[in-house]
Amino acid sequence: MEQSNQFLATENIGKLMQKYAIPCIISLLVGALYNIVDQIFIANASYLGSYGNAANTVVFPLTVIALAIAVMIGDGCCAYVSICLGKGEKTNAKRSVGNAVTMIIGSSLLLTVIYLLFQTQIISMFGGTVNEETFYYSKEYFFYISLGIPFYMFGQAMNPVIRADGNPKFAMASTLAGAAINIILDPIFIFVCKWGMMGAAVATVIGQIATALLAVWYILHMKTIRPSSGDLKIDNRTCSRTLLLGITSFLSQISLVAAMAAINNMLRKYGALDEIFGQAQYAQIPMAVVGIVMKFFQIVISIVVGMAAGCIPIVGYNIGAGKNLRVKDLFTKLLTAEAIVGAVAFILVELFPGQLISVFGAANESSYYTEFAMKAFRIYLCMIIMACINKACFIFLQAMGKAAASTALSMIREVVFGVGFAICLPIFWGLDGVLFSMPISDILTFIIAVVLIVRTYRELNRTSNPPIMS
Repeated sequence: MEQSNQFLATENIGKLMQKYAIPCIISLLVGALYNIVDQIFIANASYLGSYGNAANTVVFPLTVIALAIAVMIGDGCCAYVSICLGKGEKTNAKRSVGNAVTMIIGSSLLLTVIYLLFQTQIISMFGGTVNEETFYYSKEYFFYISLGIPFYMFGQAMNPVIRADGNPKFAMASTLAGAAINIILDPIFIFVCKWGMMGAAVATVIGQIATALLAVWYILHMKTIRPSSGDLKIDNRTCSRTLLLGITSFLSQISLVAAMAAINNMLRKYGALDEIFGQAQYAQIPMAVVGIVMKFFQIVISIVVGMAAGCIPIVGYNIGAGKNLRVKDLFTKLLTAEAIVGAVAFILVELFPGQLISVFGAANESSYYTEFAMKAFRIYLCMIIMACINKACFIFLQAMGKAAASTALSMIREVVFGVGFAICLPIFWGLDGVLFSMPISDILTFIIAVVLIVRTYRELNRTSNPPIMS
């Protein structure tokens, strides 16, 4: 039986945030753990160590490309469906879901073919040639990860769609199931079977298959927006609207790939000029360490994005229904929560970097590894509070249908600042320049974000309707 999402316009905002944001946070955290868990087990395998860690860092941006396409389709569909339901346009909502399924299947298969055909060139582009061992491990890991791309993308794209249907708990459970399988299989394949990078990748792919199969089951049993076979046929207007609303999610991820490519290559270039890391046996350390720092950042950002993305159905529905005062209240609560998360993360990276790096096998490495890691944590993430608020602003504007403003802010942060500073600053400060590129980018982006936040509040005040008592 089909159900209504009208409660999104009447239920208490705080309760709605808990209902939607917490499962979304857990889903994204679990999704992030796929790669992070691989890296933890790889780092603690003595026969892989920092070479395997560096290889994982090389391949990570390539999985983000797949994620970028998936979230563009999934988040765009989620936002469009929520707005349609708020307006009472259920037929358009169902068509959006059907088109999203078709788009994700086609794009995932195409990306897999590209990855398999141009494997060597792609790995080289992302800094995999830092030394022979890293290149070998990167190719092994990347091949098997590529085979799982269709399952990974389908599961990630359908996750926000399932949330839009009003079932964030199932979205969370499907991701948890896949991650649990990965966590169980990783130590078996890496330490017992001694399959190395192949074992880490295969464990990941098996988990992704499980998540994708659960998503397929749910799509066939949706309660509010179950698509019919006719909805699978591509409709240009529906696809355009879906992709437009999801373009910010895509650009925030794909521009991150550009930044990571720049950072990896700058680490390789300026690491070779360093007195210590210019030595062959230590050449992989900067790339391995920055990769680990990025993984911690990914955990924090998963919480930040989870809170914001979990609010997309609430924002979209209330915008569609004209309940702007509720949207303003939600925005305030979200920004406050994001700042608190950033503050906790700041304390961890500044006061406990040694403990954080020890999780990733520092005991098996040289003192140069640990020293550079502690320095990287403290410099690279020193403006993490601003980074959290910036990310929340991107997503909230997207949920309101302000794709242009959201996209512009995201592109400025990741491409203009993220790539630009990563390339320019090392010219003057070497490896330290790479580390300082992150906080400088976050400071400048925050200044722009504050302007957009103030304008958004003013707009919601001008167009607000009387509040709904709940």
